[in-house]
Amino acid sequence: MSELTSYALTVFMAFFAMLNPLANTPVFLGITQDQDDTTRKQTARLATFVAFWVVFVFTILGKYIFELFDLTIPAFKITGGILVFYIGFKMLMSEQAATKKTGAAVTENDNVAISPLAVPILAGPGMIVTAMNYATNASLIHIAVIVGMLALIIFLNYVAFSLAKEIVQICGQNLIAVVGKLMGLILAIIGAGMTIDGIKMAFAL
Repeated sequence: MSELTSYALTVFMAFFAMLNPLANTPVFLGITQDQDDTTRKQTARLATFVAFWVVFVFTILGKYIFELFDLTIPAFKITGGILVFYIGFKMLMSEQAATKKTGAAVTENDNVAISPLAVPILAGPGMIVTAMNYATNASLIHIAVIVGMLALIIFLNYVAFSLAKEIVQICGQNLIAVVGKLMGLILAIIGAGMTIDGIKMAFAL
């Protein structure tokens, strides 16, 4: 396996753990429960489109954001790692993020595709931090791989949203819950790794 292929798989698994299509499907159905099938598909299309561009901008401009606010890479890795670990830990403990609980309160006048679906459920802090972490000090070819994996995971979420009813009927809530737990464990491990890397860089270990 080439270095680039291995890197692509690593990035994809991190993105998949953060934006697990199966885990996001029940959330999507809950938020769009009052919409018909046509409107639901339009919502899925707009939400994933906006989410992609939000994460893309942070991925490409991450270095400039660092320079603008005088941020250091070790500090970013440590903070980002703690944040990603926290999200994974909450998934393991079966806690839902506050943003996902707001779905029931959404009125039909709210643009649910933009908020809360695109931001912050899809393009949330954890996803942005993960993408920026991989893009930090990355070469152009590696950044291209990151963007490609981002596009792939966003597309998978779009497919899952479009087939939300069918997926829930086939898989069942129990299987989706198990997959969510596994993704939470993977996220926690990724977060711990990011924090360890940041500490090593900070103290030149």
